[in-house]
Formats: sequence, C-alpha cells, structure tokens
Amino acid sequence: MQTLTVELGERSYPIHIGEGLLGQAELLAPYIGGRQVAVISNATIAPLYLERLTQSLSAYSVVSVVLPDGEAYKNWETLQTIFDGLLSARLDRRATLIALGGGVIGDMAGFAAACYQRGVDFIQIPTTLLSQVDSSVGGKTGINHPLGKNMVGAFYQPNAVLIDTATLKSLPPRELSAGLAEVIKYGLICDEPFLTWLEEHMDALRGLDQAALTQAIKRSCEAKAAVVGADERETGVRATLNLGHTFGHAIETHMGYGVWLHGEAVATGTVMALEMSMRLGWITARQRDRGVRLLQRAGLPVVPPDNMTPADFLEHMAIDKKVIDGRLRLVLLRQIGEAVVTDQYPKEVLQATLAADYRAITAPAAVA
Repeated sequence: MQTLTVELGERSYPIHIGEGLLGQAELLAPYIGGRQVAVISNATIAPLYLERLTQSLSAYSVVSVVLPDGEAYKNWETLQTIFDGLLSARLDRRATLIALGGGVIGDMAGFAAACYQRGVDFIQIPTTLLSQVDSSVGGKTGINHPLGKNMVGAFYQPNAVLIDTATLKSLPPRELSAGLAEVIKYGLICDEPFLTWLEEHMDALRGLDQAALTQAIKRSCEAKAAVVGADERETGVRATLNLGHTFGHAIETHMGYGVWLHGEAVATGTVMALEMSMRLGWITARQRDRGVRLLQRAGLPVVPPDNMTPADFLEHMAIDKKVIDGRLRLVLLRQIGEAVVTDQYPKEVLQATLAADYRAITAPAAVA
C-alpha cells in the first residue's frame, strides 16, 4: 500500500492506494467518528463489493442505499433517494457516508454528506479508474442540471480516500479507457515526464497490469493533491485540471448525460483544446499529434459528434463554471506540461477550432 496526503491543514486527509484494500476496515476506522455508517453505491457495483465492505464494518451499524447506475441519474431525484435512506434509518450527525462506486456515486454521496443535517463525514472508495485518479480527490461534489453538467454542488472534502486497484479487474474496457483520459490529462498539463511514461506503458495499463496501474494512479493523485492543496476552491491553478472539460461537458450535455462517458467526452475535448493551442501558436502540430496519438492508443474517441455544430458548442459552453463576467475562460496548453486558464484569445480562433475537420486531423496518417 502507498499513502499520499492531500494537504489542507486541519482538514488534510490520506489517499491509500493498493490491491485488496477494500476489506481492511482498520484503514477506515480512524475516519469514522460515530457508530452509524451508510454505504452509497449503485446497482452495478453493489453486487460485486458491497457485502465485502459491510462485513468488514461489522463493528458499526451499517445501512446501504443502492442507486441506479449511470450519469443519467446524477440529479435531484436520485439525490432525494439518498436522503430518504438516511432519514428512514434515522442516521444522526455523527454518521459517516461511504461512497462505493465511480464518479457519479462519489459526487452524489459527497453532496449528500455536505447537505445532510448540514454536514456529516464521508469517505471515498472509488471503483473506476476515472474516479480513482480524479473525482474522488479534491472535494468537488454535485449533480447535473439539464442545462449544464455539475452546475449544482459544493466543495466538501472527504475524511479519507481508499483506492483498491483490484476493483479495476471488473471494469469494462470502455470504462477503463474513459479513466485513462484523465490520467493522460495530468501528463499534458503539468508532468511531461509522466506523459512519456504513459506512452511507454499504455499497453500495460490497458492490460490491467497492477504495477503499472498503481504507478499511474499514484502519479495522478500526487498531481491532483498538489493542485488541490494549493487551490482548494478553484480560484486559480486548480482550473487547469479542467483541460478538455469545457468542450467535453458541452458534448455530454448536448448528447444527453451518459450517452458519451465523461472520459470519452473529455478525450475529444482535449483534442479540441490541443487544436486551439496549436492555432494560437503555443504548441506545434507535432505536439498536438502527440496528445492525439496517446488518446487514440488509450481507446478513446477523438472526433466530436457529427450532429454537433459550432453553434451547439457555443450554446452549451456559455453555461460553464469558468464563465466569469460573460467571458469564457478555456484551459489550453502553452506547451506540453504547462497549462493556462485564459479568456485572452481571438473569437475567430475559437470559431475555427469548433469548425475544424477533426476526422482529417486525427486520421492515422495525420498523426503518424
């Protein structure tokens, strides 16, 4: 097991990473204040891991709330299902919520914890690669709104994050690829040597090599923890973690939540951010193609949906958390390993980026 720390003063918390950690209640006990525990999971994950987790927590009074699976259920109605379960079980203010699942479960359980009786403790046990390297760390919680993704929520940090890499063995290949989009992001925005490492180990990662996965998760969490420790509420550098997300969220909203996986939309959004960075003269076509090639090797889509026009993108991007005073800020690359958040770009460059022929840009010959 390897342990990292998200440094937030008195609210600092550990990230435990290793294989077979799910049944080790001693890792959770220091972060459970009362005797009541509620495990929030979904219909896909619960049959696989809920019993093992609850058996390890036999010293506590444990209830479970099992939600339907999918991004389409990340809404107010499903959130109310969590509250219904907590109230029916008469959980008090010393209760601890445990999120057992992917990013949707983590976001909703965290938001429920932030709201229930004005705030109770919670622990993240992410079971997808995407949630292990990104959404479980940093305290972003929330739900989607029909007009925009993650537009309703709160910053609310967990007490601990427990990452059992063995859970990835049950992850469908499409979900694994979606998680790799967020892993690749860290190399692009702040760690060029890690990007090189990913190029060397992509086949091992897709083959579920545990040593490679542990290393990739550790490097990703180290990057995320450092950024969150410096900028918890995304007033500055933390926004660089959203490379590809503004374009990607537009795809998710337009297509309908869950049609494209979050990581798939982020991958295509990242290609669009790379293209715009190149059009601004900040990176070369060769550097753009390096990112495209790695995303393709990860099994990710790199071309926006055929039914999305530039006007569609602009409509959805106008409702984005990075819009300030009517100006859309975008995360772009000054160079590989250096991301910036900026609203200083010619509108025509954004328009050209949205109208670009991505099938030609990402064709195998173009990135060879």
